[in-house]
Amino acid sequence: MADLTEQPLILAGEGWGDYGLVDSGHGRKLERYGAYRFIRPEPQALWTPRLDDWAAHGEFVPGSDEDGGGRWRFDRPVPRDGWDLAWGDVRFTAQCTPFRHLGFFPDMAPVWGWMGEQLGGREDAATLNLFGYTGVGTLALSGYGPVTHVDASKKSVAQARANAVVSGMEARAVRWIVDDAAKFAAREVRRGRRYDGIILDPPKFGRGPDGEVWRLEEHLPGLVADCRQLLDAQSRFLFLTVYAVRMSSLAIAGLLAEVFADMPGTIEHGDLAVREDASAAGAAGRLLPTAIFARWRRD
Repeated sequence: MADLTEQPLILAGEGWGDYGLVDSGHGRKLERYGAYRFIRPEPQALWTPRLDDWAAHGEFVPGSDEDGGGRWRFDRPVPRDGWDLAWGDVRFTAQCTPFRHLGFFPDMAPVWGWMGEQLGGREDAATLNLFGYTGVGTLALSGYGPVTHVDASKKSVAQARANAVVSGMEARAVRWIVDDAAKFAAREVRRGRRYDGIILDPPKFGRGPDGEVWRLEEHLPGLVADCRQLLDAQSRFLFLTVYAVRMSSLAIAGLLAEVFADMPGTIEHGDLAVREDASAAGAAGRLLPTAIFARWRRD
């Protein structure tokens, strides 16, 4: 039986050459993406910014209603077709999207690193990336063996494949699939497939390519149950992240504890966070929480 660690963890990402959280506060954050700086909304930044000058190339101005929306406002030129960044050996294109993101989620960097640690020096590990977005995590996993990348958005999968080309990894064993994640996982169970590791990053609400409706609280338990059927006692991990919900990490950890009751290993949970760049005075940067997570790992 998997042991549930009740004490929550903080999985904190540090900046690197091509990305950094420069400052945050008053409901916003200032980030660097390569040579460009952007301001985006961040409701969890309740404190006061450290810096007086937030000079940036662009800012995402949110919509006036609770459903989101908004637009980018640019004060300096930014490449319309994006620009290349890197995380380790993985290269990818950053771009100002209509959804306020820039083509990847930098807070996932410690997750990608953790998954690599679980797989050790393997080159034959089969992994599954559900809700794979633009494929940075998929390409990071592809160094350990074949990866199945699933996303309902044709545009996101096309960008993921383009990122593979930018990285020089287009020949790696990756299955690029446009499909509803829940339907795909259910079919994999019926096919008797197994994986060494699974990562899933579901939205709060979404639609599949054929109009399928995804609601996190309603559909997550069934999807996690199917993912459990795709793992066995020799598998290494499952990593689940959840964004923008009024939910504790204990809730999703409890779900994993129930579904993985027959599996050996450990279940951990907590917050994903990004640490601000160190201040000019040398003080350690603050931690900005971004999401909750729960994970199962084989000991």
